[in-house]
Amino acid sequence: MPKVLLLHTGGTLGMDTGRPGPLRPGPFEDALRRRVPELWEIAEIDLEIFANVDSSDMEPALWQGLARRIFERILDYDGVVVTHGTDTMAYTASALSFMLRNLPRPVVLTGSQRPLGEIRTDARLNLIDAVTAATRGEALPEVVICFDSKLFRGNRARKLKIAEYDAFDSPNVPPLGGLGVEVVIPPIERKGGAFRLLDRLDTRVHTVLVFPGADPGPHLEIVCSGRVRGLLLLAYGTGNLPIRGERSFLPVLEAAREREIPVLIGSQAIKNAVVLPLYEGGAQAEALGAVGAGDMTPEASIVKLMHALAYGETYDEVRTLLRANLAGERSD
Repeated sequence: MPKVLLLHTGGTLGMDTGRPGPLRPGPFEDALRRRVPELWEIAEIDLEIFANVDSSDMEPALWQGLARRIFERILDYDGVVVTHGTDTMAYTASALSFMLRNLPRPVVLTGSQRPLGEIRTDARLNLIDAVTAATRGEALPEVVICFDSKLFRGNRARKLKIAEYDAFDSPNVPPLGGLGVEVVIPPIERKGGAFRLLDRLDTRVHTVLVFPGADPGPHLEIVCSGRVRGLLLLAYGTGNLPIRGERSFLPVLEAAREREIPVLIGSQAIKNAVVLPLYEGGAQAEALGAVGAGDMTPEASIVKLMHALAYGETYDEVRTLLRANLAGERSD
């Protein structure tokens, strides 16, 4: 049978309100065998409790530990399944996609909107689908999110719904596959190069949500304080920013350029891509050194900025990394 490593990190799927206390491998595996016995008909499964945190407490140090664990173990398996809370799953999937470069086999993240022990849970089907996807082995060399019978590229997915089972979508690229009546997961060609662990991150990133009337003053102070090394602005439309009067964000960009702080500009729009030169606000931002995020999600943009700051040795090298398509996170 195929072999799958299942790493549990926490989230709704593993919650059991009737029995408070820490989650342990034995009891959790017993619960899985009782409630989802089909998993062991699909694959030989090794379960590890990597962490047991609400996904709102997921943080970069846990991403790094998870990436290292997967890097150490994945070649012993056909694939890895990571059970995870839904709120920050897209961030973790993005982080793993940058850290596990030239991945040889699937890393499948899944979770649920209701705990496994509830009658109307979606956890059972999501687990069955995720393990099924993980058995694809070398035909699926990707970090993916498996949810509601769809398979999404991890660094392209977003949680768009709070109270529905089809919580995730991939706004700018189609799903990689579907697990409906028939399982349709077309094979994906692996990128060339050695499988590498790139687990460094620089978390000194500041994110700004631009809105009408936003005061750029506090952000200018942060840029000038020396506490941040990278700046992400979520702007309007194709990357437009306010550039008139006292609400202009141009002084923030000027200060960032003077201090060689890379600036990445994304969009609050869900679909399509940032094109900075299209309007005056974006064009002036680009002239001051800002890089457009293209069609990257905000989650992928934040994590990629952390990654680029850790691996780019100069201001220009970081900007080059931000423009590049490193792991399928943006269109070329």
